[in-house]
Amino acid sequence: MTQQAARTGIIGGSGLYDIEGIEAIEYLDIDTPFGKPSDQLMLATIHGQDVVFLPRHGRGHKIPPHRINYRANIYAMKLAGVNRIISISAVGSLREDIAPGDFVLVDQFVDRTHGRPPTFFDGPIVAHVSMADPVCPCLKSELAAACAKADIRTHQQGSYLVMQGPQFSSRAESNLYRSWGMDVIGMTNLPEAKLAREAEICYATVAMSTDYDCWHEEEEDVSVESIVEIMHGNVAKAQTMLQHFFAATDQQRAGACRCGQALESGIFADLKAQDDDAIRPVYALVERLL
Repeated sequence: MTQQAARTGIIGGSGLYDIEGIEAIEYLDIDTPFGKPSDQLMLATIHGQDVVFLPRHGRGHKIPPHRINYRANIYAMKLAGVNRIISISAVGSLREDIAPGDFVLVDQFVDRTHGRPPTFFDGPIVAHVSMADPVCPCLKSELAAACAKADIRTHQQGSYLVMQGPQFSSRAESNLYRSWGMDVIGMTNLPEAKLAREAEICYATVAMSTDYDCWHEEEEDVSVESIVEIMHGNVAKAQTMLQHFFAATDQQRAGACRCGQALESGIFADLKAQDDDAIRPVYALVERLL
């Protein structure tokens, strides 16, 4: 399937399990060398553009953040011909001016997770890709334009602290992360962003603020009940934003990025010297370099 025309992938976070107004073509039940993704991938069109949608937690929110098979999700997207991924995520705000209901176009991540396989390249093929700028600037720019057209209050940059979960932060942790200069906090965008870079897929996050975590003295501490109403409103905004995004012409993709060449200087191995057992798990990622 890697020879299909380029497609845009959408990974939907909490509350976003389907997308309104899209024309579903088929559901793809994909196996990967790393197991099954969170759910079937939905191949669809929006305004005539090919889209592959995957609910990160599975439909019905059946998979907690620490149990998501991130490698299978990204590898399945690669097999489905995806060359850029829009990641939509519910987050808590660590800043007064990022109110519940605001969107943040994240440009940096800090990893506080553990026990999640962070790479496709576990040996004997080893890769070290740059994560200095983990978000594709071209894709982020397009999303900023779509948020503006949807009249969504949007912050153009921010650092996303990725915690392990599934529990929310302690008050001490929340204040510590604020002292570090973090802007939002969530549980899912790493290792997702790292794996997208290894797969040479453009990646950008639309972080949807649902609450003030537990640091804000004048707000209720975060709970599932307290964020549900805000989440429903955020999902409706995300649906509108995506419609504007895909309604734009293909000319907006003219910007150049290096996401699609991440492995060219990152692989520390002679691929042609590797045997089939070494190549097989990462074949879809390195095929063009063989």
